[in-house]
Amino acid sequence: MGSFDIGGKVALVTGAARGIGFATAGALHQRGAAVVIVDLDARDAQRAAQAIGPRAIGFGADVSDLAAMQRVVTQTVERHGALDIVVANAGIAPKPSSVRTMHPGLFDRVIEVNLLGVHRTVSAALPQVVAGGGHVVVTSSVYAFINGVLLAPYAMSKAAVEQFGRALRAELVHHGASASVAYFGYIDTAIVRGGVAEPPGRSLKARFPRGLLAPIGPDVAAAAIVRGIERRAPRIVAPRRWIPMSILRGLVNPLLDHRTERNAMIQAIVRDADQVDPDVVSRV
Repeated sequence: MGSFDIGGKVALVTGAARGIGFATAGALHQRGAAVVIVDLDARDAQRAAQAIGPRAIGFGADVSDLAAMQRVVTQTVERHGALDIVVANAGIAPKPSSVRTMHPGLFDRVIEVNLLGVHRTVSAALPQVVAGGGHVVVTSSVYAFINGVLLAPYAMSKAAVEQFGRALRAELVHHGASASVAYFGYIDTAIVRGGVAEPPGRSLKARFPRGLLAPIGPDVAAAAIVRGIERRAPRIVAPRRWIPMSILRGLVNPLLDHRTERNAMIQAIVRDADQVDPDVVSRV
């Protein structure tokens, strides 16, 4: 499949009032795209659009609400006449805790936003993307292929998004459209600072190689997304030091799982986390 020229295209980015989404919307705008910023709070989305530039507009919508996303797509097409690029980026994460102690409603909400929200965003936009031979990016994570201890619903959702994106790409080929799965490591966003960067996530993070977990800025992730769209790449990985782990996951994961089960320090962290019942969600 050939390259994709972003200039003059219309792009919709969810979770775009801050973090990776905001940086991606800005990068797409710089490449000449008209950008639709979607976030839960309409005022945040509109402020982000004003900060990005004259070809950006903002809408408030909950990505887990299919009707709301359909309205956003309708408004986008009414204004611009098309929708070529969709970046399904919106996501949330729980504070680290065990499955036993996590509130069931919080667990469900993470799945609702991170997985069903991605599907509903793509579902609403897909007729336009197919019609124009466009491109979809779904945001997964390195948690799609590492142990999700203390972040089970987040890891579940990201693994499922990976499978969704892979299937979607295969299904779009005969339409002349394409899709990418984006896998991000630790990005300096609120979702990291409010999750793995706080106890017990911070303690658990310290048990893994520092170089692998060193955070990168949202602008680095955004640049990777834009390159992936331009190349219609099947996979977008940032930072790139996670690529070997992705390739070797079938060999490495059993070893890491064994270490997680047997390492005394890791199990002590898990026992401590098993005593709390957090119900605060961090937004991207």
